[in-house]
This record gives sequence, C-alpha cells and structure tokens, in this order.
Amino acid sequence: MDKKYKKYLDLLAEKYDCEEKVVTEIINLEAILNLPKGTEHFVSDLHGEFHAFQHVLRNGSGNVKQKIRDLFQNELPEEEMNEFAVLVYYPEEKLKLIRSSIRTEDELNQWYSQTIARMIRLVAFASSKYTRSKVRKALPEQFVYITEELLYKTDEFSNKKSYYAKIIQSILSLGEAGKLITGLAYTIQRLVVDHLHVVGDIYDRGPDPDKIMDTLMHYHSVDIQWGNHDVLWIGAFSGSKVCLANILRICARYNNLDIIEDVYGINLIPLLNLAEKYYDDNPAFRPKLGPDDGQLTQNEILQITKMHQAISIIQFKLEMPIIKRRPDFQMQRRLVLEKVDYNRDTIELGGKTWKLKNTCFSTIDPEHPERLLDEEEKVIDKLLFSVQHSEKLARHMQFLVRKGSLYLKYNGNLLIHGCIPLNEDGSMKKMTIEGKTYAGKELLDLFEHNLRECFAHPEKTDDLATDMVWYLWTGENSSLFGKREMTTFERYFISEKETHVEKKNPYYRLRAEEGVCRKILAEFHLDPDEGHIINGHTPVEEKNGENPIKANGKMIVIDGGFSKAYQPKTGIAGYTLLYNSYGMQLVAHQHFSSKADVLRTGSDVLSVRRLVDRELRRKKVAETNTGKALKEQILILKDLLKYKYSKISKTSISEGFTGSDPAPGHVR
Repeated sequence: MDKKYKKYLDLLAEKYDCEEKVVTEIINLEAILNLPKGTEHFVSDLHGEFHAFQHVLRNGSGNVKQKIRDLFQNELPEEEMNEFAVLVYYPEEKLKLIRSSIRTEDELNQWYSQTIARMIRLVAFASSKYTRSKVRKALPEQFVYITEELLYKTDEFSNKKSYYAKIIQSILSLGEAGKLITGLAYTIQRLVVDHLHVVGDIYDRGPDPDKIMDTLMHYHSVDIQWGNHDVLWIGAFSGSKVCLANILRICARYNNLDIIEDVYGINLIPLLNLAEKYYDDNPAFRPKLGPDDGQLTQNEILQITKMHQAISIIQFKLEMPIIKRRPDFQMQRRLVLEKVDYNRDTIELGGKTWKLKNTCFSTIDPEHPERLLDEEEKVIDKLLFSVQHSEKLARHMQFLVRKGSLYLKYNGNLLIHGCIPLNEDGSMKKMTIEGKTYAGKELLDLFEHNLRECFAHPEKTDDLATDMVWYLWTGENSSLFGKREMTTFERYFISEKETHVEKKNPYYRLRAEEGVCRKILAEFHLDPDEGHIINGHTPVEEKNGENPIKANGKMIVIDGGFSKAYQPKTGIAGYTLLYNSYGMQLVAHQHFSSKADVLRTGSDVLSVRRLVDRELRRKKVAETNTGKALKEQILILKDLLKYKYSKISKTSISEGFTGSDPAPGHVR
C-alpha cells in the first residue's frame, strides 16, 4: 500500500471513526447493489421549449400515470385516475381548481383526507425499490417526520390507529393539507425517475432555454451530452466571436433576441446602431414569426431584420481567417465572400455561377472581404465583453460544462447527440490535426479536450481550441454537425434550392445497419450484444413512416421534434426514452399546447409506448455505473477496515481494491 493511499485512508478514517461505522456502511452498500436498477429518462433536442419539456419532466414520460394505473386500476375509474395524475403534475394549480369547485369545508377536508391517503400509497409504491435514506431525501422537507410516520405505519395490533388519525386531523385543522399534498406530488415526480439524460440541444430556436437550464440546475440527478447548439453557446462564452455571431444570427432569425437582451442582460444597442446605419429592409432576413409573435410592430420587425443582416455579414467575415489559418479543417470552399462578384451580384460555387438575391454587402470591401469595419470590430468586441460578464449566462455555461460531455457511456449504452463520422464503407472517418490523425473515439476525445481547453481560457480568442469549438458547429468531420458543409450563405442569397443541400455523413444512412452499430459500440469499449446507441440531432419523420428504432434495436433516435419549427416535418412533438430494470420503452409525444389544457382535460399528450428491449431478468444496481462506483467504495472501505481495525482477512483484501486511484468523491 503506497503512502498516498495510506494518507487517503487516514482522512477517510476521520469520517468512519470506529469499525462499527465502517461495517455498517459496507453492509448498506452491498445491500444497495441488490436493489433493482433505477429508471433512466432520456430527452433530446429541447430547443428552448420549456413548457413542453417541463410537462414531460413532471409526468416522467408517462411513468407517473403508469404507476397510478398499476396501483389504482381496480379502485378508480379512468377519469378519476387522470384527475389524480394531473394533481401530481401540477399540484398548486390543480388544488386551486379543486378548492373552487368544493362548496363546504367538510367536503374539502374529506377530499384532503382521501387524497393524502392516496398520495402516501403512491409514494410508497413509487419508492419501493429505493432505500429509506434515499426516499427521505426526496420527501417534502417540512413534512419529513409526518410523511415517514404515515409512509411506514404498521397497524397490525390496532395500537396506533388513533395516533395516525390524529396526524391527519392535525394537518387539516392547521391548514397544511394543501402544502403536504403539493410536497408529496413533487416527491412522486422525483421518485419515478432516478436519473435524467439530456442528449443535446437545450439552446436555440425556442423561447426559454434559460428556464430549462434553471430547471436542470435544480434537478436531483442529471447529465448532458452537448448538442451543436449548446457548443455554440459554450464557444461564445469562451471567447469565440464567430460562435457569438452565430448565436445572435439564430436568435434574430427566430425572433429570440429577448433571450440575449432581457434574460442574459447583453446590450444590443451597439449592434442596432450599426444595423440602422448600413442596412435596410430585406425579405430574406425578416424574423420567422410564430403564432405568439403577433405583438411585434412593423418597426420592431424592421429593426430585427436590420440586425439580422448586420450580424450575418459579421459572421461570414469572421469565418474566413479561421478557415485560412486552419488548413487542417479543409474548409476552403466556405470562403464564400471571396467567390462573390460584387459588381454583378453573382457567386461561383461548384464550378457554376449563381445569381444572388436580397444582397446586403454594403460593409464588404471586395478586395479584402474578410476585413471588419472598425465599427463592426467594436460592436463584436463589446458584445463579447458583455457575454463574458453576464452573471446568469456564466452560471448556465459553467453548469453545462460541468455536467456535460460530448458523449457518455452509461449503463452499457452510448449516448451521443450527433454522429460518429464514418466513411461510405462504415469505417471511422479520419481527421488530421497538426500532423496527427484521429478517428472514432479518439477524434471525439480530441474535440472534447479542446472545448474544455477553450472554456478554461476565455481570454484566448483565436487559438486552436477556440477555433475547434467553431469547427464542432460547422465542420465536415464534426460529430455534432455531421454534414459536408453548412450552406447558410446560400440559403440567404441563392434561390436555387440545389445549392442549399447539406449532404449528410454516411453515418445517418449506415446507423440503420446492426453491424455498423456494433462496430461503433466496440470502438467505445461497450458490449455490442448488450449496448445501444441513443441518438438525437436529426428529427425522425414519423409521419413519413420513419422508425426511430433502428438496427434491430441497437440504434434509438429520440429527436422527434420538441421544437415547434420541426413539428410540421416530423408529425409529432418529440420522443423520450425510459430505461428501468425491466428494459427500454420509447414514448412518442403529441403537440403540447399548454398547461391550462392539461388541467382542463387531463390529457397527457402521450401517444405510443414501444418496447425497445426487454431484460430477460430484472437488472440490479450492481450492473450499472452506480453499482461499479459502489463496488469501488466497498473495496476501499474494506481496505480501511483492515488498515485501521485489522478486521478483514488478507485473502479478502487481496481480492479488493489496491488504491492507486481511490476516487474519494465516490465515498458517501
């Protein structure tokens, strides 16, 4: 045993200061390994749609309703079960409706008593595979003692009937019934899902990504696999001016500039002043307005249109120096401003000449098209300073980086937002950076290393790490983009749609083949027989017959269109995935209209549950990532027992953990 590990055990002994505490913890952890695996909940491509996301989170993708059905199907009619489910989803709002519909205090107290009893039963049912310690942490803080008494009551000898009755009576007489029901509802929401995976794209298009981030920051257990839009925001905060320009362009395009200005406190007046000076109305740059955007005045639409043009041109200019100083990116074909004939308003692309429309090139010097005007440079510098000094954005980006990764291996599955870049034959596509070639897992590890390096050094704005984050947004070999090129310029300025096509990486065709998925799982050191790839990024066009379950169940695509912008194309409003100890189920969602509709109708906006994979035997905690960490903790504790108390035989210790990397954060 080395000195460093002994020092670690000495520190650990301060927490477990007698052998009984160590033994108790070992017994506890070994018992936990034999509990059923907790339920994992997978969501993807939220795109700022907070209200739809919140509903899916509150109902656990139908898990709450399923628990209610399992428990009360022989006692309650369907309508009453639906009403009870809505109470669990939105307790404060539903309680107001209930109170307003009940005439007398006696009737209300009777309803309270009945509902509390049902809530307690549902909490007990939903918590049956957890330890009491874990359940206690989920209970409403102000009612922990009362709830535990009701939850674990034993009345077999009739000695405590009046005791339990008095608890309920006191709750009612003190006017605390509503608060208790509300607390129990949130306890149930927490218990039906053990861990949440967000498989990318929290940001852009929708109106409330900040509210989603606030929700995730308070969620009990979550991880995030970055999407291309998330990386764009991380890049902007980390010093990438071109990432920042992309964010502002997208927000202008989808009429979401209030996220920038009102939510994150970033002053857009300098950009507006620049836009007012150089740009006019332009139909190609008018914001895309949804049904809720009717309150915009014509003047506001014109201002957004002008800012949209100003930031787009700044973006195209900022891309060019990166492309030129990074030949490894092989993006020379995207030097579009150099290919424009500014006298004829034409562009040379792919060996053909195309007529340009809706041009807005007043700030471009044809001899040096990448050169920013002094005014443009000052504007983007001010914007970057404002972004990097936004306290709220800093909190959100720090959480996103801390909880996030480019891919995740979790309980035998590979979670990734975009793709694994492949060649046409299914082999891993290679990319050379500074003389070294990367592919597959190594390439994604390189991308993530550079993103974290960029985030750690926001003062650097043109180093390789910062440029690499932009490449993740738009590069051919990016695991987040997955297309040959991004044709933003063409979509604005060329009518012919053949120039708009963004050819996808072969991955998106080959992921339907089981052999390819098995090869990818093996590349990431996962068992191809047991593992799945869980993917987001590309909306599944269910209305055209596309199946989100591919490659004989090895590939599961869960982007079905949370974003309203995608729903006409997909025909649904998103997929989510549930993975419990019995197996996996995919859930399709219909369009979420509003919380008010759910409260009024009891509709769950759930469509179909599809079995993906059923476990032949019920999976236990011991077989999960959590179980692996618990086993390491047990071995460390056994080392501690031998080292401090000489209670474990040499044979047991020799089979255990030797402690070169004790990972102290894993010990409770």
